[in-house]
Amino acid sequence: SPGVIDGHDGENVRKAISAYQRAHGLPEDGRATDALLQHLERNDQAPALTIYVLTQADIDGPFAQVPSGLEAQSRLEALSFESAAAALAERFHMDEDLLRTLNPGVDFTRANVELVVANAGGELSGQVARIDIDKEALTLRAYDAAGQMLAFYPVTIGAGNTPRGELEITAIAFDPTYNYDADALPAFNDDSGRTFTIAPGPNNPVGLVWIALNAPSYGIHGTPNPELISKSSSRGCVRLTNWDAVELGRATQRGVQVRFHETTVAARRAAQRG
Repeated sequence: SPGVIDGHDGENVRKAISAYQRAHGLPEDGRATDALLQHLERNDQAPALTIYVLTQADIDGPFAQVPSGLEAQSRLEALSFESAAAALAERFHMDEDLLRTLNPGVDFTRANVELVVANAGGELSGQVARIDIDKEALTLRAYDAAGQMLAFYPVTIGAGNTPRGELEITAIAFDPTYNYDADALPAFNDDSGRTFTIAPGPNNPVGLVWIALNAPSYGIHGTPNPELISKSSSRGCVRLTNWDAVELGRATQRGVQVRFHETTVAARRAAQRG
């Protein structure tokens, strides 16, 4: 996964290319070389873009105007998408700007309109048995019981007190509520004693899935801001795009080991040269 498909080259694209190259025994340099493109064409001939027809359900919502403050968010009944365009962009793993660029002049409030969208989606090909998270490279790799890599995702990881070594998954919740406790979040230490609950939805602070780990208040989860994945720090947990988090959550279970480690820049470059 490159995170959000936005039509631009960038660090997350290069991370995804490197992961694909490693998985398929190609020289690992993070570049879209002729060898890579030929390999992709041989192994997956599906088109990169496809057609989707807007339905009445798409434009009916429900939608919500989501305020930026957590306390204001707690007053909403659901943290829904803000528009049909936003919902469709997320469904097809896209940046909303790219969706609008591919469909100039389209009215996203009219049913039966044809849209050009990214041909994204799907489930993992197997069950996850182990997860490796690189805190320095900001990546997550999921493996099956035979050690075969099933998935690669860019992630955002907290800048402060992140765990080391091995943890394990203790619970998985889809469409979770978010329970705000200021005393448990050092970033809000001027807000002590305050607690409230934020309703489920794609714009919930932990997105569409919460994968709890056996460390207090620590987990892997989605985000309402997929464009920021691997580009900004979080308040502590491991954050993925909503669609990557849901894909991972559906293929994993309680008891799966999650290993945190760091790969230095020098080590990554040496691996690429090798």
